[in-house]
Amino acid sequence: MEFLYEYGLFLAKAATLVVAILLVVGVIMGMAMRQRKHKGELEITCISDKLDDVRDHMQAELLSKDELKKLHKEEKKAEKAKQKQSKNQPDDTRQPVLYVIDFNGSMDAHEVEGLREEITAILSVATSQDEVLVKVESGGGVVHGYGLAASQLQRLRDANIKLTVSVDKVAASGGYMMACVANEIISAPFAIIGSIGVIAQLPNFNKLLKHNHIEFEQHTAGEFKRTLTVFGENTEQGREKFREELESVHGMFKSFVAEHRPTLDIASVATGEYWYGNKAKELGLVDVIGTSDDYLINASKSARVYQVKYSLKKNLAEKLANSASLTVQSVFNRLWSLGRTAFNG
Repeated sequence: MEFLYEYGLFLAKAATLVVAILLVVGVIMGMAMRQRKHKGELEITCISDKLDDVRDHMQAELLSKDELKKLHKEEKKAEKAKQKQSKNQPDDTRQPVLYVIDFNGSMDAHEVEGLREEITAILSVATSQDEVLVKVESGGGVVHGYGLAASQLQRLRDANIKLTVSVDKVAASGGYMMACVANEIISAPFAIIGSIGVIAQLPNFNKLLKHNHIEFEQHTAGEFKRTLTVFGENTEQGREKFREELESVHGMFKSFVAEHRPTLDIASVATGEYWYGNKAKELGLVDVIGTSDDYLINASKSARVYQVKYSLKKNLAEKLANSASLTVQSVFNRLWSLGRTAFNG
């Protein structure tokens, strides 16, 4: 009994400590949310330099001193020839640039805010000889969010800048809506492609409420202001209207894909199904089988490659909140470990 009393006292103290820390974290996070002004900054990374560093490191490890000396001599010779050739060219010629954007989309497509900033930045300096590679990874989400994301990519096409989309894992539904805007779509062999369809689902608790004698009231102005509801009693008329709305959105989706990929047999692929990369190429959903890694390596041979990323700045309160959150997690894990040790002892 004494052991149980001491163990209970230990748990009570531990719980009090954790709750106190959580309250502090909550206050700090609240401050962070109030102070946040959603200001971000562009991060530009030269992928070409990174690839060169990797190559140099591998050569240094694998080649002998004599082989390295010979290689460096050949590279200097090639660089001089390149510089001599550039002198004979017009001053306005420059090496093409490949800009790389990562888009890892969530259900609500909030990442489109960063995409907007990245594309605006690229459009401010890019020319028609440049190219943009967007690495899309998304299983889709809300219609308006991914519609806006696709519209952002369309800005590049309208500016006569080549747009390539690479899919290493998945570009389905809204993700494919984005991808189809590109001049060319590259897909890994086992990437998930397609799902040109629309889905909407919601639970209904009306019977549960009635069973517990709970009334639910909903008042609207307009016959179809609300078609289906979570708590009210749904009607067949409302269901039919809801299905009409889904079909309308699906029609817009199909028209959008058909517009950007006119050779595609839209009727055979707009069934809501998805396919893996190789089959998707057979159906005409993608153009090339490959990975973004291979594309970047090949592109770096003739172009300078830059990663463009828009990141939100973290203010002091957010940094403190993140640090405090990690501290709470560490303390909680430690207390849980001690508790288990005491109980097992």
